[in-house]
Amino acid sequence: MVTTPNLTLVGLFWGAIVLLGGVTLGVGYLTWAEWRDRRRQQAQGRSRASSGRR
Repeated sequence: MVTTPNLTLVGLFWGAIVLLGGVTLGVGYLTWAEWRDRRRQQAQGRSRASSGRR
């Protein structure tokens, strides 16, 4: 016997998948932004150290 899936459960499943994807992308973006800012700060620190501190 073949039963039809409960549409509420299917909707909840896909909603959970979308939310999980959004959270994953958000964490990925924040990680990338942190990495970019850290590299920028290190580059500024190196350029200040090589030119002498004032």
